[in-house]
Amino acid sequence: MTSTYPFEPTPPWTTVNPRSFLPFRTRCGHGSEALETPPLPSPRNELFNDNYVVSTHLVPAGCPRLTPDIPLPVVPKSSADAAERKRDIQQLFAEITERQECLVRGELGGERSEKPLWNCVNRYVKRVQDGRKGLTLFFAHANGFPKEIWETTLRYLLSSPTASLIDEMWSWEAVQHGDAALINETSLSGIFDWQDNARDIAHFLLYYLPEDTSSKGLPTHLHLLPETISESRKTIGFSTRSLIAVGHSFGGCSSILAAVNFPALFSSIILVDPVVVKHSKQPHSSNLHLLKLAALSRRERWPSREEALRLFKASPFFGAWHPDALQLYVTYGLCKDPQGGVKLKMSGLHEALVFADRIGANEAWELLEKVDERIELRWIVPGKPKDKGIMGEEATRVRVWRRPANSSNVVIHSAGHLIAQESPEELAQEISSFLERKYGLRSRAYL
Repeated sequence: MTSTYPFEPTPPWTTVNPRSFLPFRTRCGHGSEALETPPLPSPRNELFNDNYVVSTHLVPAGCPRLTPDIPLPVVPKSSADAAERKRDIQQLFAEITERQECLVRGELGGERSEKPLWNCVNRYVKRVQDGRKGLTLFFAHANGFPKEIWETTLRYLLSSPTASLIDEMWSWEAVQHGDAALINETSLSGIFDWQDNARDIAHFLLYYLPEDTSSKGLPTHLHLLPETISESRKTIGFSTRSLIAVGHSFGGCSSILAAVNFPALFSSIILVDPVVVKHSKQPHSSNLHLLKLAALSRRERWPSREEALRLFKASPFFGAWHPDALQLYVTYGLCKDPQGGVKLKMSGLHEALVFADRIGANEAWELLEKVDERIELRWIVPGKPKDKGIMGEEATRVRVWRRPANSSNVVIHSAGHLIAQESPEELAQEISSFLERKYGLRSRAYL
């Protein structure tokens, strides 16, 4: 495909010595007892549109974790004194940052956590299958958003002619996001490693994604596949699927790391402004630390969804969103608060803990050139005058050519970094164009 940004060579960089994936164990906890299966906070089993049904499912997260199980930092209570509140937030920021630096240096200590955690996924499946091998799309969200944040993009995509190529779509939720955050609330550690989200994605694709696409319903808790199937997927991929990952920001970084370690699983990857950042000797020179501070300071509770929506619309940050995407955030990103009103499913603290890990973004940047050239990469990056991608336009121009073979890019000028939230229709059009060009010109029997 054609590219907006012409080729640019990668300048010299300092290695971060990327880590190999930690092997999985398919049962967590001590002993061989089966995991207790939690209920879904927000189960769905309904029509998504005339041709697709949406349902919600749970799968165990990868085990063990890369991080130890340590207590959550204490978030300072709100204060009438703005200066005092700012000082307390800065102190918490420093504590989280230092803890993350200790992890990177190998000085944190503690055993890898084996507490059972869960990932939540939405499945969007065609109501009538024609028996031919179609496409499976896998969507991985940005930090701070529930799995349903993609649904405006999905609706536009499924109203396009390309929908005929798509048999099934899965929308991912990391362990501290959305419904998964509610399920895992008492088991989440006070530190997070981005590679664990990448491992969780690979764990799902290897051990739990069903062999065949079927219009039949699936159980809430997806079944562990036979070992022979999982082992086969590691080397030759899926027997009856062509899988395309679509990863935004944090989800794009995670998709890259998963593909480096298990390339056979992926046919292509659509990278929506992924957080892929070259290592810097100044660890807080990026705008990621500003995002961490904002997450720690953000409001988490409102008297009602209606009031939350009204205030979001008045905010410059949320006001730039497509109205349907904002409504999805209010519907699925908030839940009832036992204290009254509504609150965020994912706390600002957990959002900050995700932002705190910078090594995952550095590893993804360095490892990009090792992504199997068989996997086509399509970059979709922002083009707003004041937001042309993570770390600015120059960094974006280099990033999109880190693996130049079988790669292309396009700029969406109507959006900043939050492309899926601000310009879901244009994003769907770009995804559709890519699928049509790569898969639509061949017969479905070939797929």
